[in-house]
Amino acid sequence: MEVYKDQKMEDEYARLIRRMNSPRAFIDNETCDHATVIEVVSDNRQGSLLEVVQLLTDLKLIITKAYFSSDGGWLMDVFNVTDCHGNKIRDEGILKYMKKTLETDVCFLKSNRGSFGLMPIKDHTTLELIGTDRPGLLSEVSAVLTDLKCNVVNAEIWTHNARAAAIIHVTDQLTGNAIEDPKRLCLIKNLLGNVLKGNNNTRTPKIMISSSGSSHAGQRLHRLMFSDRDFEKEEGVNDKNSRTHVCVLDCNDRDYTVVTVRSKDRSNLLFDTLCSLTDMQYVVFHGTVITGRREAYQEYYIRHIDGLPLGSEAERQRVIECLEAAIERRATEGLELELCTSDRLGLLSDVTRIFRENGLYIKRAEISTKSGKAKDTFLVSDVSGNPVEPKIVDLVKEQVGQSILQVKHQFNMAPERHQEEGTTRSFLFGNFFKGRSFQSF
Repeated sequence: MEVYKDQKMEDEYARLIRRMNSPRAFIDNETCDHATVIEVVSDNRQGSLLEVVQLLTDLKLIITKAYFSSDGGWLMDVFNVTDCHGNKIRDEGILKYMKKTLETDVCFLKSNRGSFGLMPIKDHTTLELIGTDRPGLLSEVSAVLTDLKCNVVNAEIWTHNARAAAIIHVTDQLTGNAIEDPKRLCLIKNLLGNVLKGNNNTRTPKIMISSSGSSHAGQRLHRLMFSDRDFEKEEGVNDKNSRTHVCVLDCNDRDYTVVTVRSKDRSNLLFDTLCSLTDMQYVVFHGTVITGRREAYQEYYIRHIDGLPLGSEAERQRVIECLEAAIERRATEGLELELCTSDRLGLLSDVTRIFRENGLYIKRAEISTKSGKAKDTFLVSDVSGNPVEPKIVDLVKEQVGQSILQVKHQFNMAPERHQEEGTTRSFLFGNFFKGRSFQSF
C-alpha cells in the first residue's frame, strides 16, 4: 500500500512539473534561405521525439535536416522542413496548427491520422493482417472481401523479406457501417487466414479484427512486421545490393551506443528509423540527420530504456538488422501507378486482378476513398522484382482505363554503392563530446 501511495505521489508530481513546464515550439521562416526551421523544447519522455516527427510526417512535410539533444530530462528538437515541392511552409493555417499542436501534451492524439485519413471509429472495421508474401496476394485478399460484401474504405500494404502486412478498413456493403456480426467476422478471419498462409506451413498468418482504428498506420505496420521478425534473413541470404548501411559502435566516454545509418533519402525516413528504435525499447539522447543528393545520413546516441548501452555483439547485430528492415519495408523502388476514379464495391479486386494477370507484383499500396472517389497508389515491379516493361504498362492502362490509371513515377531500381564502414566512424558529435559538458545543451 505504501509503495502504491509513493508511486501515485510521484505520478502527480510528474504531471505538475509538466503543467508548469509545457512544451514550447518556435517556427522561423527567416533564418534559413531554403527551409522553415522548427524548434521544439519539451520534457524527454519515451516516444516524445517520435510524436513530433510523426506530426511533421503526417502533414506531408519533408525533413531536410534535424538535430535533437536531451539533458537533465529535457529534449530540444530542431528541424529544417519544406513542402513536397521544396519550398518553405508559408501556409498560416499549417503554421498555427503545428505550433498549437506541438505546444500541447496531446501531440500524439492530434496528429494521429496515419498515412491515410482515418474514419471515425464507429464507421468501419479494422483488419490487421500479416502473412507470407507472393505475387497476387492483394488481389486474392480483396477478392475475398468483395465476395463477403465488404467495401474497402482505406488500406495500406507493405511487403518485405517474403512477408506482407496490411491494415485495411472495411464497411458493410449494405449499411455502410462497421461489421459487427460475430459469425461474419469469424468467417472473414478464417478465409483471409487461408489466403495469407499460402503454401508456407512454417509461418502462421496473423489476423486481428477490431472496431477501433485510430492507431497510426505507419507505427502499426512497423510493429506488425517487427513482431513477425521480418528482419530475419533466410540462411545463406546476403543482400549485397542493399542501399542501406548501418553501423553500431560504442561511445565509451559517455556510455552511449552510436548508431549511424546511410541510405537512400526518401520521405518518412526519419519516422521509420525512430519507430524501429522505439519498438526495440531504445532511447535517443542525441542525434542528427542530414539529407542531400538523394542520400541521407543519420546518427543517434542511444541507450536501452533501462539506461544501459548495447551489451553484446548479438544485440548490435540485431539493431543493424532491425534498422535495415525498418528502412526497407516502405519500398521505394519500382513503378508507381495512381488510380483515380469513382469508388464502387469490388474496384480494388478488379484492378489488382488485372495487375496479377499481367504479371505485376505489388510491393506497396495505399488505398483511400473520400466522398465517393477512390485514389489508390501502387508501387509495382514484375514478378522477379525487375522494372516493368512499357508494353505491359500500356496493356494494363488499356484494361483498367487510360484516363483513370496513370504512371506517377519510375523509381530507380539500380543499386548504389556506399562508403565502407570505416568512413562512418567519424561522428558528427565526436568532437563535441571530447571537450564539452552536456550542460551546454
